[in-house]
Amino acid sequence: MMRSGAPPVIAIDGPSASGKGTVAQAVARALGCHYLDSGALYRLVALEALGRGVDLADEPTLAQLAAALDARFDGGEVFLGGRPVTGAIRSEACSLAASRVAAIAGVRAALLDRQRAFRRAPGLVADGRDMGSVVFPDAVLKVFLTASLETRAERRHKQLIDKGIAASIHTLLLDLAERDARDAARAVAPLQPAPDARILDTTGLTVAEAAEAVLAWYRGVS
Repeated sequence: MMRSGAPPVIAIDGPSASGKGTVAQAVARALGCHYLDSGALYRLVALEALGRGVDLADEPTLAQLAAALDARFDGGEVFLGGRPVTGAIRSEACSLAASRVAAIAGVRAALLDRQRAFRRAPGLVADGRDMGSVVFPDAVLKVFLTASLETRAERRHKQLIDKGIAASIHTLLLDLAERDARDAARAVAPLQPAPDARILDTTGLTVAEAAEAVLAWYRGVS
């Protein structure tokens, strides 16, 4: 149940390249709500660690970096220490490092309150891997997006090609499968639907169709 008086939250979770980010942004625009890309916070921690040469197995130092993260989101741009890093956090190297960083309990604990602070009137649409299960367990609507591994690899491939980055579908398939396994097996906040989440398979859907499905569910519970 939603906390009394708290702005409503729509939590959209799912594996990498399931479409949760684009769908969540479309839903947020349609409703005039705030938007949280929780994965960006873990990417920022990873970028900071890579920039400082921190071992990604050094849990205490990574947790300290997360706690002191000098991050800012402004008009669709992401800043770290005052410098724009929107493109840098979307690199494959940062994505892979973020997956490892996100498995660390101390990092997740350090970022929990920061994520919850995005909950402001008139409401929030949050996407990630544990938005409905851990961060916003009282979300008014919880959605778990899925898509076939092949579809997700094709989506990631298109994203990289559009950025001028060479990529192999075969390599992306392996990387996504490995990340799925790591995210699902981690001890803290593993990737899995919340018990009361609605499952939405986006394999054959456009962004508009997937967003409309979420909006229809929201209209039914709000």
